[in-house]
Amino acid sequence: MANKQWRESLHPRIEQTRRELSKIDPAVLAHRGGLSVGETGLDIALFGRVYVIRVPEFVATDPSTGEDCPEELQILLLDYLENGDGTQPTGRWVGFQELRNGSFYRRAFQGYSGDQLVRDLDGDVGVFRRAAEKMGGESLELGDAAYAFRVLPQMPLAVVWWAGDEEFPAEASVLFDETAGRYLPTDGLAVLGRMLCRKLAKSGRET
Repeated sequence: MANKQWRESLHPRIEQTRRELSKIDPAVLAHRGGLSVGETGLDIALFGRVYVIRVPEFVATDPSTGEDCPEELQILLLDYLENGDGTQPTGRWVGFQELRNGSFYRRAFQGYSGDQLVRDLDGDVGVFRRAAEKMGGESLELGDAAYAFRVLPQMPLAVVWWAGDEEFPAEASVLFDETAGRYLPTDGLAVLGRMLCRKLAKSGRET
């Protein structure tokens, strides 16, 4: 019941975002977000999976099922579309605490992203490397292991892992390109970070 109420609470925000998007030329939105224009709308890749945002309704759908995306994914994709300003990633990584208002939620975010990933992979840096490479991650010179992932067309995310030792446990953290706030609000970036860690955990269990 609580989950249903939470999803329903997103409806006004989704509808308001759709009204704002309807005022902008879809070609402009596509250019700013690095999207392609398909037969029925705008094609947007999230973790390599292509979704379609139908225009002029601005409803995100999953072509593989023909169904509309759930509310959390709707607002994530629509926020990206509305906020994106075409800025290219710089390759400078920042922590969640450096995002707008991120310092207030850093501990909670770390708990369900990097800390959860370490638990899911039993603190094994080797499993993390294999999981990240299986997902097509690009190796970075950070920590004991780190990989970048193109999560959305203009938005890379990274995960850095410290292996730990007898004294200190393993740690992992999600990093964001410094331009991330130009495409999504902080709550949307938190959702992306959580999704990335869950996908890495799933990949690790399958290796």
